[in-house]
Order: sequence, then C-alpha cells, then structure tokens
Amino acid sequence: MELDFTKMGGLVPAIIQDAATNKVLMLAYMDKNAWEKTLETGKTWFYSRSRDKYWMKGEESGNVQNVKEVFVDCDDDTVLLKVEQVGNAACHTGYHSCFFRKLNGEIEIVEEKIFDPEKVYKKS
Repeated sequence: MELDFTKMGGLVPAIIQDAATNKVLMLAYMDKNAWEKTLETGKTWFYSRSRDKYWMKGEESGNVQNVKEVFVDCDDDTVLLKVEQVGNAACHTGYHSCFFRKLNGEIEIVEEKIFDPEKVYKKS
C-alpha cells in the first residue's frame, strides 16, 4: 500500500493517538522519507515545516513514541498512529497532549505541565 504524498506538497498529516487511552496526543506531518523511517524503526518520525528538517519524536526530550498500530484513511493521504508514549509528554511545551487547552468561552488549560521545556530543550 502506498500513501498519496501528492496532495499537500509531498506531506501527509499524521494523527498521533495514545494506544492505551485513545487520547489524541498531536498532529504532525510526514513526507515519504519520514513515513519509511517510521515503519523501519517503529518510532515516529516527522518532517518539520518550520525547521525544514526531519525529527524523531523524543530525540531531544527522551519522550519517544513507540508505534503500536498504523491506520491509513480512505483517501490514502492521512495516517493515524497509535503509540506508546514514553515519558508521558507528547507536547514540546511540556504537556501530555498538544491539545491541553479547551475553549470554554475563553481558553482554559486542562492538563498539568509534565516538564519545563526551557530545561529540556537547552539552546546552545
């Protein structure tokens, strides 16, 4: 089975979901290379549009994602990866999920911060 990388400039959205709880952890993008690296290694790999580079989730923070199941949508242009989230934080801002804010008339933070990103992602 081949993913269709032609619709979004060579990228496909990758929805990352906790395999144990089904909570959506994050959304990122993969190109063909990141997709193949993910399948080869069993770890999530993405293409960063803002940094114009590949990255493995957790390569700096240690909060890696072990792929447990892979689903492809009906148009072959979006993937859903169910993962074991090692370290309990998927979000680079220090939260379990990138979706830690809820709109209740105003934005409300609904999760506790797990780590301080300034300590984890030290800029040299």
